Amino acid sequence: MTGRLDASNKVALVGYAQSAIERHAAVSLGALTVDTARAAVADAGLDVAQVDGFVTPTLFPTAGAHSVVDGLSVVSANWLAARLNANPRYAAGFQGLGQMPGAVALAVNALVAGAADYVLLHRALHNPPGRYHGTAATEAPGPQQWTVPQGYFGPLAMIALAYNEYAQRYGASREDMATVLVEARKNGARIPWSYWYERPLTAREYLAEPLLNDPVCRYDCDIPVDGVAAFVLTTAERARDHPHRPVYVTGYATGEPARRRLPLHWPLDDIMSVGAETTRRLWERCGVRAKDIDLPQVYDGFSPLVYFWLEALGHCPEGEAHRFVGDGGIDSDDPAALPVLSGGGALGNGRMHGVPQMLECYLQLSGRAGARQRPGTTLALACQSSPHLGGVVVYSAEAF
Repeated sequence: MTGRLDASNKVALVGYAQSAIERHAAVSLGALTVDTARAAVADAGLDVAQVDGFVTPTLFPTAGAHSVVDGLSVVSANWLAARLNANPRYAAGFQGLGQMPGAVALAVNALVAGAADYVLLHRALHNPPGRYHGTAATEAPGPQQWTVPQGYFGPLAMIALAYNEYAQRYGASREDMATVLVEARKNGARIPWSYWYERPLTAREYLAEPLLNDPVCRYDCDIPVDGVAAFVLTTAERARDHPHRPVYVTGYATGEPARRRLPLHWPLDDIMSVGAETTRRLWERCGVRAKDIDLPQVYDGFSPLVYFWLEALGHCPEGEAHRFVGDGGIDSDDPAALPVLSGGGALGNGRMHGVPQMLECYLQLSGRAGARQRPGTTLALACQSSPHLGGVVVYSAEAF
């Protein structure tokens, strides 16, 4: 596909709501989602009866033996519509890679096609009781038979492989990475709904933490939580009539490796080559470049992904992101730096799967970030997942 997307800036975000992010909420995930959805609809100046589209990604990101139950561990679009007593013309769940970009694409396409007038997009994340990745399985069927018996199981082993490759190839140290964690937690500590509100992290605390999968410690991983975010989207024409400044969806791109690997096998070259292709698609479809983006929000479900996204997007040369970070390049308190974690990200909020990145773009571009408002922000982007299994959405304050 070449040129600008036909849907570019034809759809806008007009309202939002974010629940408190907690280890374990006092109510069920379904109840929390209903309350958050109602708050988002009211924030947009609407009644629930006016919402005729529902979209969500429903991936339950655990490698453990936890059951998936609609309304308890996940909340589907149809489940939410039914509990809101809505009668949608359009309801869809995104099941592919890049959860938030994929859901945004569904919402945009539905609105541009006229399948709905107002779409409620939500993301509900659950932290089940017990060990998050715990499993009672005694067998490893299928492709996992080649990895699990050797101890290569779960996301920590997955990210440790790629992180080790990066560190050994480019000389990155844990001292460099401490800067990422300090920045994410500093910003998350400023946000009232964050799990880490008023709890920043020091470099000393990070470096003293025992390793789980060398060189990964628990602070390199976003913490599992219960939390819900919801956004209301509509066409650019309708968006002018709502109480808050609209934020337009300029474009998006996703990617997936052409090479087929064993489960969770993420070689660094795969990550970066697909990331480069995804970014090329993004700039081509949006008609902008990295230098045009005022507020890049990179995904940080695992801390090394900050390095990978900085390089995939073109903000740093290959192998230089760790030096850029270590030299203060992402300090959001420095007007000359690149504020890639100004919204706290996943490391500073909790495992919300790309929501903190999307939400920070919306708040800053709509002028609703309060004391954290960054003046002159007109273009922002939100990354989700790893560069080779996720995607990016570009947002604009203007329907240019």
